Amino acid sequence: MKNENSRRDFIKKTAALALGTIAASSFANKALATTDFLEKEMITPEGGKFSLAKLPYEYDALEPHIDKLTMEIHYSKHHQGYVTNLNKAFEALDAKTVATLSDLDDIFANVDKLPPAIRNNAGGHYNHTFFWRNMKQHGGGIPTGKLAEAINADFISFENFKKQFTEAATKRFGSGWAWLVSNKGKLSIGSTTNQDNPLMKLDSVEIKGKPIIALDVWEHAYYLKNQNRRADYIFSFWNVIDWEGAGQRFEMT
Repeated sequence: MKNENSRRDFIKKTAALALGTIAASSFANKALATTDFLEKEMITPEGGKFSLAKLPYEYDALEPHIDKLTMEIHYSKHHQGYVTNLNKAFEALDAKTVATLSDLDDIFANVDKLPPAIRNNAGGHYNHTFFWRNMKQHGGGIPTGKLAEAINADFISFENFKKQFTEAATKRFGSGWAWLVSNKGKLSIGSTTNQDNPLMKLDSVEIKGKPIIALDVWEHAYYLKNQNRRADYIFSFWNVIDWEGAGQRFEMT
């Protein structure tokens, strides 16, 4: 238990240092593009609880593609709800189980042994935090560098990649997510149901790998602006993607 406590303390201190760096350093944008940083950022330094990280832009920053009211409700109500319920679910776990879980990596690696409330809310927390970070004001365009080369190698062309990703998002039945993931530099596209993600070690998760791009296709992500027109929302998403951040994530895989 002493070693586990030391590990937890180290993670919390690392998170505190990283969060402090955000406020004063141009390194922030690059750091926020990495999966590992996201996982540390989502642990509150005080109390060992998960927290809602600050949105990296204003609610209206993605207008006219994603509207202000949707962003505000999506972030402050839906995402906050996953954080609140994740902490409640942790309180219901026995001490022995909690001692094995220091971060979201641990949760996703052992999700088949944990209650559904942990799976759903940890997934919702990670997925949304990642989602905010793979968009930016004045985003869109096309990728460059090594990510562009990989897309052309694995999907023939950017337009073919865009078509396949759009199809994955459009054909996801009900609520879920569309993903571009990397497995040691090899890219693939797929989707997950509800709040599952490619990091979860579950047979039911059909796509595995390090997330590069994620698109939320739950109705609450687009219904106020687009009603039932998911296709219009997906079209808008291409105008806000942060390709620079995606490229940085890809180069770390």
